[in-house]
Amino acid sequence: MSAAPLLPGLPASESPRLIGIARLAFEGDALREGHNVEYFSLPSRSLLNRCVSKRNLPFEWAINPYRGCEFACKYCYARYTHEFMELRDGIDFERKIYVKQHAAELLRQELRQVKAGEEIAIGTATDPYQPAERRWEVTRSILEELARHRGLSIGIVTKSNLILRDVALLRELGKLNRVFVSLTITTLDVDLARLLEPRAPRPDLRMEAVRQLNLAGVSAGVNCAPVLPGITDSLSNLEEVVAAAAAAKARNIFANTLFLKPCSAAVFLPFLEQAFPHLVEQYRTRYHGRAFLPPVYTRRVSDMMNQLRKKYGFHKPARQDRYEDYAMEQPPPVDDQMKLF
Repeated sequence: MSAAPLLPGLPASESPRLIGIARLAFEGDALREGHNVEYFSLPSRSLLNRCVSKRNLPFEWAINPYRGCEFACKYCYARYTHEFMELRDGIDFERKIYVKQHAAELLRQELRQVKAGEEIAIGTATDPYQPAERRWEVTRSILEELARHRGLSIGIVTKSNLILRDVALLRELGKLNRVFVSLTITTLDVDLARLLEPRAPRPDLRMEAVRQLNLAGVSAGVNCAPVLPGITDSLSNLEEVVAAAAAAKARNIFANTLFLKPCSAAVFLPFLEQAFPHLVEQYRTRYHGRAFLPPVYTRRVSDMMNQLRKKYGFHKPARQDRYEDYAMEQPPPVDDQMKLF
């Protein structure tokens, strides 16, 4: 058996041996490059991941068709997943995208683990409809496999209107399974969205996708998360999103506040210094020694959202209650968060 590879660019005496997912990532083949983004194949051993946490998560299983996300959202909490591959520069998450190989085949073997009533969430640590999906269609292959089964509960989270490409497939999937799509929309201010989510589709295009999905018979709602203190947490911003969601016939809408792990803060705080310098000290104070905001702030946002939901005629079905409970709970220990991915 060959020795585990070393990290490139470091002397052999200083470089740790790469094992597990780090080794697989290192050995992946370069696929192509585009505007400062590199794509690599990732030989995957598993696709369906059990979500183990003391927190009341609103799903039991997670599928992430890619590792990394090209949308480059400044606040993205999932940057730390690249650290498992010994890629510790937070920018690598948006510039080195790993395309999982043989996804459908792996899923076919693993679905027997899923029990009735357990939800599978697609896109918990990467956007399943980011630009890479146009070429490699890993997400589509996963949906095609899921459509061969019945009795599943599937949630999809995305910031991309590319999901409209798969409307017919989603309708087919929904004939024998429960399917729900959440479009993440943090603000309708196009200029602000371009600052926060530089390479994601415009928020109006995402909201139109919500409308089109529901018109086509695919249940879709809005995920107004994360809510950013001093940036998107005003009543006027939240109301604009909720009102537009109601006009788009969204089935529900929920919000969650910013989760700022150290690897995310390393990207987000320098961004604040450039775009919102007056907020830097406030964020440093609020997130000092913690990744979550205090419960009093979370409750304030939740109260505003509850008022807005009532104003615009949203009701809270059982699934919505699960997501609201999740948003309100105290954060688990860091180790539990790490087990998610």
